[in-house]
Amino acid sequence: MANIVIIGTQWGDEGKGKIVDLLAEHADLVVRFQGGNNAGHTMVVAGEKVISHLVPSGILQGKACLIANGVVVDPAVLIEEMDYLQGKGVSCGPQNLMVSERAQVIMPYHREIDKAREKKKGKDKIGTTGRGIGPAYEDKVTRGGLRFVDLMDEQVFDEKLAAILPEKNFLLQKFLDAPTVDAGEVSQEYKEYARRLAPHIINVSVYVSRAIEAGKQVLFEGAQGTHLDIDHGTYPFVTSSNTVSGNACCGTGVGPKCIGGVMGVVKAYTTRVGAGPFPSELFDQTGDYLQSKGAEFGATTGRRRRCGWLDMVILNNAVRLNGLTGMAITKLDVLGGLDRIEICTAYRHKGRVMDTFPASLKVLAECEPVYETVAGWSEDISGIDRYENLPDPVKRYLARIEELAGVPIQIISVGPQRDQTIVVENPFSSGK
Repeated sequence: MANIVIIGTQWGDEGKGKIVDLLAEHADLVVRFQGGNNAGHTMVVAGEKVISHLVPSGILQGKACLIANGVVVDPAVLIEEMDYLQGKGVSCGPQNLMVSERAQVIMPYHREIDKAREKKKGKDKIGTTGRGIGPAYEDKVTRGGLRFVDLMDEQVFDEKLAAILPEKNFLLQKFLDAPTVDAGEVSQEYKEYARRLAPHIINVSVYVSRAIEAGKQVLFEGAQGTHLDIDHGTYPFVTSSNTVSGNACCGTGVGPKCIGGVMGVVKAYTTRVGAGPFPSELFDQTGDYLQSKGAEFGATTGRRRRCGWLDMVILNNAVRLNGLTGMAITKLDVLGGLDRIEICTAYRHKGRVMDTFPASLKVLAECEPVYETVAGWSEDISGIDRYENLPDPVKRYLARIEELAGVPIQIISVGPQRDQTIVVENPFSSGK
């Protein structure tokens, strides 16, 4: 069995989109299992940049792509993205793109509440994307959400909308000082979405399970990164869902025995968008160099990413939490031109050395990185397509990462293009 889960090991933005796009060639199905359109996957195909937020990256390979029950979906964004992709010649028909009937629907009041809360918090804001993801997950947990199965039934949808809207409008008007939402307008708008999306709505759990029973290979695609996980990340500066590999099962509706391997995507350095502690963050010219050369701006928000050295404390935390069987190293080419490279191997907190990730944000903010220095390189490696042709300092850097993580590197990305990739070992082949 070679069903593979792809997850981010850091704070997101590791380059999962490219890796999923690459491995989708060897898969029959690509399934997105959590998050919403607060994620952004950037792929470069034939020199053209393609960005997706909801549709799994495998759509560019013409594979069956599924948005599973663990995802919260804004139907307006999904339709806009489908039109965008079809405008680029990418098929998004019902045979190529399917959505779980159990997926939660993002509503207009979710977006309004999200934005109004951030505004009210001022300098203490979390840094959400304002797309309604958190409030949609809240409603899911409090059993007040609307699912696509509800959207497909006009009577059920209107009844549920009428029941929940007074509470939402009270919150918006009385506490958040924000515009209220009109039930009639929302009903009319979402019924149009329902008619457009109806052919795409299926039982994803059954579809994926039957595909696996038939011997099909599945790629489970995560969004964000391990340290934005609602339970295991830098809470409260996290996303609203479980981003770790274990949620591939719950968020899709398949059992753990269906998973054959877990690939963690690791940026060759570390970045973070938004607020929250970041021990290895660089505030000097090297940080600016990484930000500029790596074009570190969020695909969803456009926000500047904070940059720092590779942090093995958070990588090893991701190794344990996700049960990694392999790693994909991305943006390795960005480090070219640096004469030395630092690896954060531990934290020092009030004289005590720590090699595990603390739960307390106060402690994390007080941690100082403990660095190990390795040689850099001056060569441009973006055109190298074989591991043996990499400069020796690059090989030593990669070997040290493998040694510290205890996980083999299977894929090395040396540029944004598909062909700027070195496949040391295909995880689908190794997972059989």
